[in-house]
Amino acid sequence: MKVYALVGKSGSGKSYQAMNICRELNIESIIDDGLLVYGNTVAGGISAKRQATKIGAIRTALFTNNEHRLLVSEKIKELNIETILILGTSDGMVKCIADRLDLPAIEKTVYIEDITTEGERSIAHKQRHELGKHVIPVPTFQIKREFSGYFLDPLKIFRQWGNKEIFSEKSVVRPTYSYLGEYIISDKAISDIIQYIGMNTEGIHTIIRVDANTTHNGVEITVLAILNYGCRVIDSAKNLQSNISSGVEMMTAFNIETVNVEVRGLK
Repeated sequence: MKVYALVGKSGSGKSYQAMNICRELNIESIIDDGLLVYGNTVAGGISAKRQATKIGAIRTALFTNNEHRLLVSEKIKELNIETILILGTSDGMVKCIADRLDLPAIEKTVYIEDITTEGERSIAHKQRHELGKHVIPVPTFQIKREFSGYFLDPLKIFRQWGNKEIFSEKSVVRPTYSYLGEYIISDKAISDIIQYIGMNTEGIHTIIRVDANTTHNGVEITVLAILNYGCRVIDSAKNLQSNISSGVEMMTAFNIETVNVEVRGLK
C-alpha cells in the first residue's frame, strides 16, 4: 500500500483540494476527519464534524476510540485499498493517524501551501472561521443520512483536465461546534409542517394525527389521515407520502427515513 498525506492548517482548504490530489496522483481513498472515503462514497468511520465540541472532533479525527479505529482499519483491509491520502493539520497528526490505522509509513507529503495560492487559502479560512462552513469530499446524497439535522449544501465543481471536462461534487456542512451552534426543531413544528402539507395535497380531507420519531439517521413519520370521499385512495396516500418526505426534508434539513400513511376514513 502507498500512503500519501496532505498537510495544512485548519480551514486552509485541504478537503476542498483532496479530490484534485487524488486525481493527480491516482489515489483511490481518503482519510479525512475520521471518515474513510473510497471513490465517491463514505466507506466507513465517524465524522469529526458530527461531534458536539472541538475536543471531541479532534479525538475523532485522530481515531482515539478503539472501536472507531478498528472499524476503519478493517474496512481498509476488506476493500484491499492500495493507495490512500491522509488529511491532517501537521506532520505529526498524519503520522499518528497512519500509526493508529496500522498503515505503512507515509511515502509522500503534500503541503497545502505548495498547491494553493495565498488568496485561495484566505477564502478557505473565511469560509471556515467566519461562516462556519466545512467541506467533505463526497457528494451530498452520500452523507445526507449521517448528517441528518445539519445544514448541508452541494458544492458542484467543473474543471478542465487536459482535453476533458471533469465534474465533481463535494458537500458543505455546518457542524454544531462551529459558532452557529446547534439548532433544535420540536415535534410540534414537524407536525405543523405536515398539517400544512396535508391541506395542500389533493384528496386529503384532514390530518388527524402525526407521530414523529427523530433518530440518529433521520426522522420516522407516521401520519393518520382522513381522505376526501370519491378520491383515488392509493394515489392520494402516495402523493401525501411523497409530499411529506420532500417537504419536511427541505424545511428542516432532516433526512427522512420513513413516512407511513394510515387512512382512517373518508369524508
